[in-house]
Amino acid sequence: MTVPESSAVNIDGPWTHRDISANGARFHIAELGEGPVILLLHGFPEFWWTWRHQMEALARAGFRAVAMDLRGYGGSDRPPRGYDSITLALDVTGVIRSLGEPDAIVAGHGVGASLAWTAAVLRPKLVRRLVAVSMPHPRRLRTALLTDRHQIAASRHIFSFQRPWVPERQLVRDDAAMVEDLMGEWAAPGWPDAAVAERYRRAMLIPGTAHCAAEHYRWLMRSLPRPDGLQYAARMKTPVGVPTLHLHGALDTAILPRTAAGSGRYVEAPYRWRLLDGVGHFPHEEAPDTFTHELLNWLKDPEPER
Repeated sequence: MTVPESSAVNIDGPWTHRDISANGARFHIAELGEGPVILLLHGFPEFWWTWRHQMEALARAGFRAVAMDLRGYGGSDRPPRGYDSITLALDVTGVIRSLGEPDAIVAGHGVGASLAWTAAVLRPKLVRRLVAVSMPHPRRLRTALLTDRHQIAASRHIFSFQRPWVPERQLVRDDAAMVEDLMGEWAAPGWPDAAVAERYRRAMLIPGTAHCAAEHYRWLMRSLPRPDGLQYAARMKTPVGVPTLHLHGALDTAILPRTAAGSGRYVEAPYRWRLLDGVGHFPHEEAPDTFTHELLNWLKDPEPER
């Protein structure tokens, strides 16, 4: 079954939908509220809707919440190339410029958090603050994927995506049942419910999405020994120079807490680490009230502690 893009992505709510151009591509965004911009980046296997709880809370708190679909996902373009971390991070900073803003708070989950880390290094003047959820600094992840047998075992989906074409077919088989299976495996017991899982399964069935989602993971692993991957790792040695909030679920089985811990060594600014009990890889959805409380308290603190 294939799903029309608009019906799967343009979900009704208090937000508005529109497309904007950045970095040579078209990106779908949902936005709500007025004030300083906080740009919200989803992870795999989701799309902008993952931030629905936080968007309303952020708007009430005086922020302009903008959730974008990453390249290859949701309502955004699916070009044949550009799924390396640098291009994807430049998509993010390009969207900030296209919003007409001098900078933004950037918050990301999973793959989106990896891009947030990268954007803060590549374009530091455009990132005012950084929120990373369920993802270590890219150099921490690189080390873990090469040396930590526990994280290597937890990342079997990344290694399985290295095969050509087979992963794409597996992702969409049986109306994208694999999406629900992976989310349930990575989250604390009881999440997602059937209605939430159906949203993400439908979004993965939009033609081309499964292939684009796999392409980033292919680049991630295949670039490790290549010049582009080594250059990326070298660039990421530059410390993050903006206040950073790092949130991680204690029960995360996709990115282990031990992998994420220690990312503060790459931040030369106030850094706050919070390990959230009772939740897995999707803390902003599994426990939205707890997550949003941590986020808003940090955003309201003019000088967040280390």
